[in-house]
Amino acid sequence: MTYFSPLEWQKLNAQERAAALARPKLGDDSSIRETVKKIVARVREEGDAALAALTLEIDARVLSNIAVGAGEIAAAAQRLTAEERNAIDTAAANIERFHAAQLPADIDMETMPGVRCSRVSRPIERVGLYVPAGTAPLPSTALMLGIPAKIAQCPLRVLCSPAQADGQVDPAVLYAAHLCGIDQVFSIGGAQAIAAMAYGTASIPSVDKIFGPGNRWVTAAKTQVSNDPAGAALDMPAGPSEVLVIADASANPEFVAADLLSQAEHGIDSQVVLVTTSQKFAADVDAAIAKQIDKLSRRTIVIAALQQSVCIIVPDVTTAIRVSNQYAPEHLILQVENASGHIAEIKAAGSVFVGPWAPESVGDYCSGTNHVLPTYGYARNYSSLGVSSFLRAMTVQELSPAGLQNIGSTAVTLANLEGLDAHAYAVQCRLAKLAEGEQT
Repeated sequence: MTYFSPLEWQKLNAQERAAALARPKLGDDSSIRETVKKIVARVREEGDAALAALTLEIDARVLSNIAVGAGEIAAAAQRLTAEERNAIDTAAANIERFHAAQLPADIDMETMPGVRCSRVSRPIERVGLYVPAGTAPLPSTALMLGIPAKIAQCPLRVLCSPAQADGQVDPAVLYAAHLCGIDQVFSIGGAQAIAAMAYGTASIPSVDKIFGPGNRWVTAAKTQVSNDPAGAALDMPAGPSEVLVIADASANPEFVAADLLSQAEHGIDSQVVLVTTSQKFAADVDAAIAKQIDKLSRRTIVIAALQQSVCIIVPDVTTAIRVSNQYAPEHLILQVENASGHIAEIKAAGSVFVGPWAPESVGDYCSGTNHVLPTYGYARNYSSLGVSSFLRAMTVQELSPAGLQNIGSTAVTLANLEGLDAHAYAVQCRLAKLAEGEQT
Protein backbone atom coordinates (compact mmCIF):
# COMPACT_ATOMS: atom_id res chain seq x y z
CA MET A 1 0.00 0.00 0.00
CA THR A 2 1.26 3.50 -0.86
CA TYR A 3 0.66 6.13 1.78
CA PHE A 4 2.20 9.10 -0.03
CA SER A 5 1.61 10.46 -3.53
CA PRO A 6 4.42 13.00 -3.85
CA LEU A 7 3.76 16.42 -5.36
CA GLU A 8 6.56 18.32 -7.11
CA TRP A 9 6.42 21.83 -5.70
CA GLN A 10 8.13 23.47 -8.66
CA LYS A 11 5.47 22.15 -11.04
CA LEU A 12 2.54 23.50 -9.05
CA ASN A 13 0.95 26.87 -9.67
CA ALA A 14 -0.04 29.20 -6.82
CA GLN A 15 -3.54 27.75 -6.54
CA GLU A 16 -2.25 24.18 -6.52
CA ARG A 17 0.33 25.03 -3.87
CA ALA A 18 -2.33 26.53 -1.64
CA ALA A 19 -4.46 23.41 -2.10
CA ALA A 20 -1.52 21.16 -1.26
CA LEU A 21 -1.01 22.96 2.06
CA ALA A 22 -4.69 23.24 2.95
CA ARG A 23 -5.67 21.67 6.25
CA PRO A 24 -8.37 19.00 6.24
CA LYS A 25 -11.69 20.78 6.38
CA LEU A 26 -13.28 20.64 9.77
CA GLY A 27 -16.73 19.11 9.79
CA ASP A 28 -19.82 21.23 10.12
CA ASP A 29 -19.79 22.07 13.81
CA SER A 30 -23.15 23.84 13.82
CA SER A 31 -24.87 20.98 15.59
CA ILE A 32 -22.01 20.70 18.09
CA ARG A 33 -22.14 24.44 18.74
CA GLU A 34 -25.86 24.33 19.41
CA THR A 35 -25.56 21.32 21.72
CA VAL A 36 -22.65 22.91 23.57
CA LYS A 37 -24.61 26.15 23.90
CA LYS A 38 -27.37 24.22 25.66
CA ILE A 39 -24.87 22.41 27.90
CA VAL A 40 -23.20 25.68 28.90
CA ALA A 41 -26.56 27.32 29.66
CA ARG A 42 -27.68 24.32 31.67
CA VAL A 43 -24.53 24.26 33.82
CA ARG A 44 -24.73 28.00 34.31
CA GLU A 45 -28.31 27.77 35.53
CA GLU A 46 -28.33 24.46 37.42
CA GLY A 47 -24.73 24.11 38.61
CA ASP A 48 -23.74 20.81 40.21
CA ALA A 49 -27.12 19.24 39.44
CA ALA A 50 -26.50 19.79 35.73
CA LEU A 51 -23.00 18.30 36.02
CA ALA A 52 -24.39 15.14 37.57
CA ALA A 53 -27.18 14.84 35.01
CA LEU A 54 -24.90 15.50 32.03
CA THR A 55 -22.30 13.02 33.23
CA LEU A 56 -25.01 10.36 33.38
CA GLU A 57 -26.47 11.34 30.00
CA ILE A 58 -23.20 11.74 28.09
CA ASP A 59 -20.75 9.47 29.87
CA ALA A 60 -23.21 6.94 31.33
CA ARG A 61 -21.54 7.40 34.70
CA VAL A 62 -22.95 8.33 38.09
CA LEU A 63 -21.11 11.36 39.43
CA SER A 64 -20.90 10.51 43.10
CA ASN A 65 -18.20 13.01 44.03
CA ILE A 66 -17.32 16.01 41.90
CA ALA A 67 -14.32 16.99 43.99
CA VAL A 68 -11.40 14.59 44.28
CA GLY A 69 -10.42 14.35 47.92
CA ALA A 70 -6.99 15.29 49.20
CA GLY A 71 -6.50 11.73 50.37
CA GLU A 72 -7.17 10.33 46.91
CA ILE A 73 -4.72 12.79 45.37
CA ALA A 74 -2.05 11.91 47.91
CA ALA A 75 -2.67 8.18 47.46
CA ALA A 76 -2.35 8.35 43.68
CA ALA A 77 1.41 7.87 43.92
CA GLN A 78 0.91 4.42 45.40
CA ARG A 79 -1.15 3.36 42.40
CA LEU A 80 1.85 3.96 40.12
CA THR A 81 5.01 1.95 39.74
CA ALA A 82 8.36 3.43 40.76
CA GLU A 83 9.29 3.62 37.08
CA GLU A 84 6.12 5.57 36.27
CA ARG A 85 6.66 7.99 39.15
CA ASN A 86 10.28 8.51 38.13
CA ALA A 87 9.29 9.29 34.54
CA ILE A 88 6.76 11.90 35.70
CA ASP A 89 9.29 13.32 38.17
CA THR A 90 11.95 13.66 35.45
CA ALA A 91 9.55 15.32 33.03
CA ALA A 92 8.33 17.69 35.75
CA ALA A 93 11.89 18.72 36.66
CA ASN A 94 12.79 19.51 33.04
CA ILE A 95 9.55 21.40 32.41
CA GLU A 96 9.98 23.41 35.60
CA ARG A 97 13.61 24.23 34.81
CA PHE A 98 12.78 25.51 31.32
CA HIS A 99 9.67 27.43 32.33
CA ALA A 100 11.24 29.06 35.40
CA ALA A 101 13.64 30.82 33.03
CA GLN A 102 10.66 32.40 31.24
CA LEU A 103 9.62 34.72 34.07
CA PRO A 104 9.76 38.23 32.60
CA ALA A 105 11.79 40.96 34.22
CA ASP A 106 10.01 44.18 35.15
CA ILE A 107 10.94 47.33 33.23
CA ASP A 108 11.49 50.63 35.07
CA MET A 109 12.93 53.62 33.25
CA GLU A 110 12.76 57.36 32.61
CA THR A 111 11.64 58.11 29.06
CA MET A 112 12.57 61.74 29.62
CA PRO A 113 13.50 63.69 32.76
CA GLY A 114 10.74 63.47 35.33
CA VAL A 115 8.70 60.91 33.34
CA ARG A 116 9.06 57.45 34.81
CA CYS A 117 7.46 54.45 33.06
CA SER A 118 7.42 50.84 34.15
CA ARG A 119 5.94 47.54 33.07
CA VAL A 120 5.14 44.96 35.72
CA SER A 121 3.63 41.47 35.60
CA ARG A 122 0.96 39.99 37.84
CA PRO A 123 -0.39 36.44 37.87
CA ILE A 124 -3.88 35.76 36.60
CA GLU A 125 -5.83 35.31 39.81
CA ARG A 126 -7.93 32.24 38.94
CA VAL A 127 -7.03 29.70 36.26
CA GLY A 128 -8.74 26.52 35.12
CA LEU A 129 -6.73 23.62 33.72
CA TYR A 130 -8.44 21.01 31.55
CA VAL A 131 -6.79 17.61 31.16
CA PRO A 132 -8.54 15.33 28.65
CA ALA A 133 -8.90 11.60 29.20
CA GLY A 134 -11.04 10.49 26.29
CA THR A 135 -9.00 7.78 24.56
CA ALA A 136 -6.14 7.97 27.08
CA PRO A 137 -5.28 9.97 30.22
CA LEU A 138 -2.73 12.74 29.72
CA PRO A 139 -0.56 13.30 32.81
CA SER A 140 1.88 15.16 30.56
CA THR A 141 -0.80 17.80 29.94
CA ALA A 142 -1.31 18.20 33.69
CA LEU A 143 2.40 19.01 33.95
CA MET A 144 2.41 21.31 30.93
CA LEU A 145 -0.44 23.36 32.41
CA GLY A 146 0.22 23.04 36.11
CA ILE A 147 3.92 23.88 36.20
CA PRO A 148 3.78 27.27 34.43
CA ALA A 149 0.69 28.15 36.49
CA LYS A 150 2.69 27.38 39.64
CA ILE A 151 5.72 29.37 38.46
CA ALA A 152 3.48 32.32 37.64
CA GLN A 153 2.07 31.99 41.18
CA CYS A 154 -1.57 32.04 40.13
CA PRO A 155 -3.38 32.04 43.50
CA LEU A 156 -6.25 29.74 42.44
CA ARG A 157 -5.54 26.74 40.20
CA VAL A 158 -8.39 24.37 39.40
CA LEU A 159 -7.95 21.15 37.41
CA CYS A 160 -10.78 19.22 35.75
CA SER A 161 -10.33 15.77 34.23
CA PRO A 162 -12.97 13.12 33.49
CA ALA A 163 -12.97 9.91 35.50
CA GLN A 164 -11.88 6.58 34.03
CA ALA A 165 -14.00 3.45 33.84
CA ASP A 166 -13.40 2.78 37.55
CA GLY A 167 -14.99 6.12 38.44
CA GLN A 168 -11.70 7.70 39.52
CA VAL A 169 -9.48 10.28 37.88
CA ASP A 170 -6.39 8.61 36.44
CA PRO A 171 -3.71 8.25 39.15
CA ALA A 172 -0.94 9.54 36.85
CA VAL A 173 -2.94 12.74 36.29
CA LEU A 174 -3.51 13.09 40.03
CA TYR A 175 0.17 12.48 40.79
CA ALA A 176 1.16 15.13 38.23
CA ALA A 177 -1.36 17.55 39.75
CA HIS A 178 0.10 16.88 43.19
CA LEU A 179 3.61 17.66 41.92
CA CYS A 180 2.28 20.98 40.59
CA GLY A 181 0.77 21.89 43.94
CA ILE A 182 -2.80 21.65 42.69
CA ASP A 183 -5.18 20.54 45.40
CA GLN A 184 -8.48 21.42 43.73
CA VAL A 185 -9.16 18.60 41.27
CA PHE A 186 -12.61 17.79 39.94
CA SER A 187 -13.80 14.58 38.32
CA ILE A 188 -15.64 16.15 35.41
CA GLY A 189 -14.96 16.43 31.69
CA GLY A 190 -16.29 17.66 28.39
CA ALA A 191 -18.07 20.90 27.61
CA GLN A 192 -19.74 20.76 31.03
CA ALA A 193 -16.34 21.01 32.75
CA ILE A 194 -15.47 24.11 30.73
CA ALA A 195 -18.83 25.70 31.60
CA ALA A 196 -18.36 24.87 35.29
CA MET A 197 -14.94 26.51 35.41
CA ALA A 198 -16.14 29.54 33.44
CA TYR A 199 -19.20 30.31 35.57
CA GLY A 200 -18.66 28.35 38.77
CA THR A 201 -20.92 25.96 40.64
CA ALA A 202 -21.39 25.19 44.32
CA SER A 203 -18.42 22.81 44.07
CA ILE A 204 -16.22 24.29 41.34
CA PRO A 205 -14.99 27.88 41.61
CA SER A 206 -15.17 30.14 38.58
CA VAL A 207 -11.92 31.11 36.88
CA ASP A 208 -10.65 33.96 34.71
CA LYS A 209 -8.91 31.89 32.02
CA ILE A 210 -9.12 28.27 30.89
CA PHE A 211 -6.18 26.28 29.54
CA GLY A 212 -5.78 22.90 27.92
CA PRO A 213 -6.58 20.84 24.83
CA GLY A 214 -9.73 18.85 24.15
CA ASN A 215 -12.07 17.46 21.53
CA ARG A 216 -14.42 19.50 19.35
CA TRP A 217 -16.97 19.75 22.18
CA VAL A 218 -14.40 21.14 24.59
CA THR A 219 -13.04 23.51 21.95
CA ALA A 220 -16.54 24.78 21.17
CA ALA A 221 -17.23 25.35 24.87
CA LYS A 222 -13.97 27.24 25.37
CA THR A 223 -14.77 29.44 22.40
CA GLN A 224 -18.30 30.16 23.61
CA VAL A 225 -17.38 31.08 27.17
CA SER A 226 -14.47 33.24 25.94
CA ASN A 227 -16.91 35.26 23.83
CA ASP A 228 -19.00 36.03 26.92
CA PRO A 229 -17.73 38.93 29.08
CA ALA A 230 -19.03 37.02 32.10
CA GLY A 231 -17.20 33.83 31.04
CA ALA A 232 -13.50 33.00 30.93
CA ALA A 233 -10.74 33.68 28.41
CA LEU A 234 -9.14 30.79 26.49
CA ASP A 235 -5.47 30.03 26.05
CA MET A 236 -5.40 29.83 22.23
CA PRO A 237 -7.50 28.68 19.27
CA ALA A 238 -7.29 24.95 18.66
CA GLY A 239 -7.50 22.57 15.73
CA PRO A 240 -6.39 19.01 14.96
CA SER A 241 -2.79 18.11 15.79
CA GLU A 242 -0.19 18.16 13.00
CA VAL A 243 3.48 17.71 12.12
CA LEU A 244 5.62 18.77 9.18
CA VAL A 245 8.94 17.03 8.60
CA ILE A 246 11.66 18.54 6.42
CA ALA A 247 14.12 15.87 5.33
CA ASP A 248 16.91 15.55 2.80
CA ALA A 249 18.64 12.44 1.47
CA SER A 250 20.87 12.29 4.57
CA ALA A 251 17.89 11.62 6.87
CA ASN A 252 16.94 8.23 8.25
CA PRO A 253 13.65 7.08 6.64
CA GLU A 254 12.84 4.87 9.63
CA PHE A 255 13.09 7.86 11.96
CA VAL A 256 10.97 10.06 9.71
CA ALA A 257 8.31 7.37 9.29
CA ALA A 258 8.15 6.94 13.08
CA ASP A 259 7.75 10.69 13.58
CA LEU A 260 4.94 10.87 11.05
CA LEU A 261 3.15 7.90 12.58
CA SER A 262 3.51 9.22 16.12
CA GLN A 263 1.56 12.30 15.10
CA ALA A 264 -0.99 10.41 13.01
CA GLU A 265 -2.00 8.30 16.00
CA HIS A 266 -3.38 11.36 17.81
CA GLY A 267 -6.64 11.22 15.86
CA ILE A 268 -8.27 10.64 12.52
CA ASP A 269 -8.24 14.39 11.83
CA SER A 270 -4.49 14.76 12.48
CA GLN A 271 -2.36 15.74 9.50
CA VAL A 272 1.22 14.72 8.70
CA VAL A 273 3.29 16.47 6.03
CA LEU A 274 6.63 15.39 4.56
CA VAL A 275 8.66 17.94 2.61
CA THR A 276 11.79 16.38 1.13
CA THR A 277 14.46 17.11 -1.43
CA SER A 278 14.58 13.48 -2.57
CA GLN A 279 12.00 11.48 -4.50
CA LYS A 280 13.80 8.28 -3.48
CA PHE A 281 13.71 9.29 0.16
CA ALA A 282 9.94 9.81 -0.05
CA ALA A 283 9.59 6.27 -1.37
CA ASP A 284 11.83 4.94 1.41
CA VAL A 285 9.68 6.66 4.04
CA ASP A 286 6.56 5.18 2.48
CA ALA A 287 8.10 1.71 2.72
CA ALA A 288 9.16 2.32 6.34
CA ILE A 289 5.60 3.36 7.21
CA ALA A 290 4.29 0.13 5.73
CA LYS A 291 6.68 -1.84 7.98
CA GLN A 292 5.86 0.06 11.16
CA ILE A 293 2.13 0.58 10.87
CA ASP A 294 1.03 -3.00 11.51
CA LYS A 295 2.67 -2.92 14.95
CA LEU A 296 0.60 0.02 16.15
CA SER A 297 -2.30 -0.45 18.56
CA ARG A 298 -4.05 2.59 17.05
CA ARG A 299 -3.55 1.39 13.48
CA THR A 300 -7.10 2.20 12.39
CA ILE A 301 -6.77 5.79 13.56
CA VAL A 302 -3.35 6.11 11.91
CA ILE A 303 -4.58 4.85 8.54
CA ALA A 304 -7.48 7.31 8.60
CA ALA A 305 -5.11 10.19 9.40
CA LEU A 306 -2.67 9.18 6.66
CA GLN A 307 -5.42 9.50 4.07
CA GLN A 308 -5.03 13.25 4.37
CA SER A 309 -1.24 13.22 4.54
CA VAL A 310 0.87 15.26 2.13
CA CYS A 311 4.28 14.63 0.58
CA ILE A 312 5.99 17.46 -1.29
CA ILE A 313 9.21 17.24 -3.32
CA VAL A 314 11.30 20.43 -3.35
CA PRO A 315 14.62 21.29 -5.01
CA ASP A 316 16.44 22.32 -1.83
CA VAL A 317 16.11 22.84 1.92
CA THR A 318 15.62 26.61 1.56
CA THR A 319 12.51 25.98 -0.52
CA ALA A 320 11.36 23.38 2.01
CA ILE A 321 11.56 25.95 4.80
CA ARG A 322 9.58 28.45 2.71
CA VAL A 323 6.90 25.78 2.28
CA SER A 324 6.92 25.15 6.04
CA ASN A 325 6.64 28.86 6.85
CA GLN A 326 3.63 29.06 4.58
CA TYR A 327 2.02 26.06 6.29
CA ALA A 328 2.98 27.22 9.85
CA PRO A 329 2.96 23.77 11.48
CA GLU A 330 2.24 22.97 15.10
CA HIS A 331 5.31 20.71 15.14
CA LEU A 332 8.25 21.12 12.75
CA ILE A 333 10.96 18.48 12.54
CA LEU A 334 14.25 19.27 10.75
CA GLN A 335 16.11 16.16 9.63
CA VAL A 336 18.61 17.68 7.22
CA GLU A 337 22.34 18.26 7.12
CA ASN A 338 23.38 21.17 9.36
CA ALA A 339 19.84 21.31 10.75
CA SER A 340 20.63 23.86 13.45
CA GLY A 341 22.05 26.21 10.82
CA HIS A 342 18.56 26.63 9.34
CA ILE A 343 16.74 27.70 12.51
CA ALA A 344 17.08 31.40 11.71
CA GLU A 345 15.08 30.83 8.50
CA ILE A 346 12.06 29.44 10.36
CA LYS A 347 9.39 32.10 10.82
CA ALA A 348 6.25 30.23 11.89
CA ALA A 349 6.04 27.01 13.89
CA GLY A 350 4.70 25.99 17.27
CA SER A 351 7.72 23.92 18.31
CA VAL A 352 10.82 22.89 16.35
CA PHE A 353 12.75 19.62 16.66
CA VAL A 354 16.27 19.79 15.32
CA GLY A 355 18.27 16.86 13.97
CA PRO A 356 17.83 13.08 13.91
CA TRP A 357 17.96 12.62 17.69
CA ALA A 358 15.11 14.97 18.59
CA PRO A 359 11.83 13.08 18.03
CA GLU A 360 8.63 15.05 18.53
CA SER A 361 7.74 12.66 21.35
CA VAL A 362 10.31 14.18 23.70
CA GLY A 363 8.66 17.58 23.34
CA ASP A 364 5.29 16.01 24.03
CA TYR A 365 6.55 14.61 27.31
CA CYS A 366 9.78 15.55 28.89
CA SER A 367 12.37 17.76 27.14
CA GLY A 368 11.12 20.79 29.07
CA THR A 369 9.28 22.70 26.35
CA ASN A 370 5.50 22.94 26.40
CA HIS A 371 3.33 20.70 24.25
CA VAL A 372 0.29 23.00 24.26
CA LEU A 373 0.86 24.61 20.86
CA PRO A 374 -0.98 26.61 18.20
CA THR A 375 -2.40 24.36 15.48
CA TYR A 376 -4.28 24.72 12.19
CA GLY A 377 -2.06 27.58 11.00
CA TYR A 378 -2.36 29.64 14.19
CA ALA A 379 1.42 29.38 14.64
CA ARG A 380 1.53 32.43 12.35
CA ASN A 381 0.18 34.62 15.14
CA TYR A 382 0.15 32.61 18.40
CA SER A 383 2.98 31.31 20.56
CA SER A 384 3.34 28.07 22.45
CA LEU A 385 2.00 28.01 25.99
CA GLY A 386 4.40 29.37 28.56
CA VAL A 387 4.62 31.21 31.85
CA SER A 388 3.59 34.47 30.16
CA SER A 389 0.25 32.84 29.30
CA PHE A 390 -0.54 32.83 33.01
CA LEU A 391 0.52 36.42 33.61
CA ARG A 392 -0.96 39.85 32.96
CA ALA A 393 1.30 42.80 32.25
CA MET A 394 0.41 46.36 33.13
CA THR A 395 2.19 49.62 32.61
CA VAL A 396 2.70 52.33 35.22
CA GLN A 397 3.67 55.97 34.80
CA GLU A 398 4.67 58.53 37.40
CA LEU A 399 5.46 62.15 36.60
CA SER A 400 7.14 64.77 38.72
CA PRO A 401 6.08 68.42 38.33
CA ALA A 402 9.14 68.98 36.16
CA GLY A 403 8.26 65.88 34.14
CA LEU A 404 4.78 67.21 33.37
CA GLN A 405 6.27 70.54 32.35
CA ASN A 406 8.70 68.74 30.05
CA ILE A 407 6.06 66.63 28.30
CA GLY A 408 2.81 68.56 28.84
CA SER A 409 2.84 70.60 25.65
CA THR A 410 3.34 67.44 23.60
CA ALA A 411 0.26 65.85 25.15
CA VAL A 412 -1.81 69.03 24.64
CA THR A 413 -0.83 69.31 20.98
CA LEU A 414 -1.66 65.67 20.27
CA ALA A 415 -5.00 65.95 22.11
CA ASN A 416 -5.92 69.00 20.03
CA LEU A 417 -4.95 67.16 16.85
CA GLU A 418 -7.50 64.51 17.76
CA GLY A 419 -10.15 67.02 18.82
CA LEU A 420 -10.26 65.76 22.41
CA ASP A 421 -10.58 68.94 24.46
CA ALA A 422 -10.98 67.23 27.83
CA HIS A 423 -7.75 65.32 27.27
CA ALA A 424 -5.96 68.61 26.61
CA TYR A 425 -7.50 70.35 29.61
CA ALA A 426 -6.50 67.52 31.98
CA VAL A 427 -2.92 68.53 31.21
CA GLN A 428 -3.45 72.28 30.86
CA CYS A 429 -5.10 72.70 34.28
CA ARG A 430 -2.11 71.06 35.92
CA LEU A 431 0.35 73.16 33.95
CA ALA A 432 -1.59 76.23 34.99
CA LYS A 433 -1.40 75.23 38.64
CA LEU A 434 2.35 74.74 38.34
CA ALA A 435 2.68 78.12 36.67
CA GLU A 436 0.77 79.75 39.54
CA GLY A 437 3.14 78.14 41.97
CA GLU A 438 6.14 79.49 40.11
CA GLN A 439 4.67 83.00 40.01
CA THR A 440 4.07 82.95 43.75
